[in-house]
Amino acid sequence: MSIMTNTSPSHPRGRIEAPGLIVGVDTHKDFHVAAAVDERGALLEIARFSATRTGYDRLALWAEGLRRQVTGQVADVALTYAIEGTSSYGAGLVAALRPTGVTIHEVARPNRRDRRLRGKTDAFDAENAARAVLAGTVTATAKTADGNIEMIRVIKCAKHAAVKARAATMISLRHLIVTAPADLREQLEPLTKMALLRRCAGLRPGEVDDPTAATKYALRAMARRWLYLSEEITKHEAQLDRLTTAVAPQLREGCGIGPDAAAELLTVIGDNVARVTSEAALAKLCGVNPIPASSGRTNRHRLNRGGHRQANAALYRIVIVRMRLDERTKTYVTRRTAEGKTKSEIIRCLKRHLIREIWRTTRHLRTQEQTAPAAAA
Repeated sequence: MSIMTNTSPSHPRGRIEAPGLIVGVDTHKDFHVAAAVDERGALLEIARFSATRTGYDRLALWAEGLRRQVTGQVADVALTYAIEGTSSYGAGLVAALRPTGVTIHEVARPNRRDRRLRGKTDAFDAENAARAVLAGTVTATAKTADGNIEMIRVIKCAKHAAVKARAATMISLRHLIVTAPADLREQLEPLTKMALLRRCAGLRPGEVDDPTAATKYALRAMARRWLYLSEEITKHEAQLDRLTTAVAPQLREGCGIGPDAAAELLTVIGDNVARVTSEAALAKLCGVNPIPASSGRTNRHRLNRGGHRQANAALYRIVIVRMRLDERTKTYVTRRTAEGKTKSEIIRCLKRHLIREIWRTTRHLRTQEQTAPAAAA
């Protein structure tokens, strides 16, 4: 651990509701830089810790020591952490700190204006993270990543990687057929996709001593890779189907909500679902809340281009399916079209209605989280 004591006073940029000590952390792969700021905005100390279990313990002890120094009594000063990258390099630190009962906020990005004015260092980033919580501009609670939804997330990541690899394999295979020797190309080009894959997987190149044999060898390897990845994807889908149905059965009963869409939406919410405090907060998180864009006599709202884009895409896919298959949605689309709404405007409205449905069908998750501490006590 290396410590750098502040020699110049810092100016407060805001207040938090309760007095306390805020520790901002700029996370990296090999080390973390922490900056402690008190309730008045004064920078107390900056320290660097290794990104290991030992480093996490030392960071917690360092912060606890500073909290004792503030008033001399541990209970009088609340300790809050503002951590960058809680779902990447900061995940290990969050997991180590959570059992201590401290408040942990997720800081999305550094203050760009301050970075232009002061420059960029790890110490500045850590200090800015703490000040963002102090000013009230950062209120997001970090995900716990310790339950069923975390299981869904990691399996979905594995499936996504397999799907990308399978698509790349097919592109390479078709490109190789285009440049293959004429006699081999003429045999393979007329085949349908699955017939092509089965034919390529069964090729016998023999001794690889000419371009035709080498092409057959490469095509066989690619076809077998594609088939293996397809089998892997099927297994991932079965796991996602089982887990999402077990976690949110009412959500899965909705029209157009399959394992992939449910997994994406649940991953955005997180295991500690109480971090999303309202239906409006969920809409904002998914980027479907209208943004005011009024000026002068013009009073209007615009499309929200922020939020979690993968969750927004999942909502879009669900809405498109419902517009084709769900009778209630068809009736709604007909009525809104008669009112003069465009298709894109109707889709935005349907996304917002869908958020209301998701909020209602995941109510049991919030109830379980609220009753769990009481049961443990």
